[in-house]
Amino acid sequence: MLIAGFPAGAWGTNCYLVAPAAGEECVIIDPGHQAAEGVDETIRKHRLKPVAVVLTHGHIDHVASVVPVCGAHDVPAWIHPEDRYMMSDPEKALGRSIGLPLMGELTVGEPDDVRELADGARLSLAGLDFSVSHAPGHTKGSVAFRMPEAADVPSVFFSGDLLFAGSIGRTDLPGGDMDDMLASLARVCLPLDDSTVVLSGHGPQTTIGRERATNPYLREVAAGLGSTQGAPRRGM
Repeated sequence: MLIAGFPAGAWGTNCYLVAPAAGEECVIIDPGHQAAEGVDETIRKHRLKPVAVVLTHGHIDHVASVVPVCGAHDVPAWIHPEDRYMMSDPEKALGRSIGLPLMGELTVGEPDDVRELADGARLSLAGLDFSVSHAPGHTKGSVAFRMPEAADVPSVFFSGDLLFAGSIGRTDLPGGDMDDMLASLARVCLPLDDSTVVLSGHGPQTTIGRERATNPYLREVAAGLGSTQGAPRRGM
């Protein structure tokens, strides 16, 4: 399996291209701010053919390039219905101005083909299987994608802004909720095998085992405490 990722834009949001191997079809995950050029470079480097864009949530730092990327490759975008409005109205999703001088020119809106994700759905795209887990907390429509273990390749978990190396996504923006976040961590993350590789929306990769042992939020959720006052959080 091929997973090629790069941080894009003002927030260093991780965009991933996933394929069975070089020279085959691929899925693009979270083409955010200024990600289109990196997507095109990765496609050329690995001779890939995109078939879909899938989105972990609707914040502008994860979806800013969805219109040009989907348009250039004539592919659909998948997003949870609770976050769909954010593609057309990113400032409402943040409760403040995004600052156009910082963001530069944006193509705000939906691509021609938008499909909605549901909890428990299974997507078969580019010869790959993704299971979808609705994971509210960072936003109401946040989701995570998991690919099952195959041969000698461990399971891969695309966590978006649910779980980071050493932290979790912020919950103070519109639609965020700390109780929902803790419930999502317990329901979606804790049952995963320790060997599961976590590829998050920001920062380096990690594993569930490492986060279970060191992440203050996951440790306290596992202990049934749910109290993490003052611990750092990340995301837009």
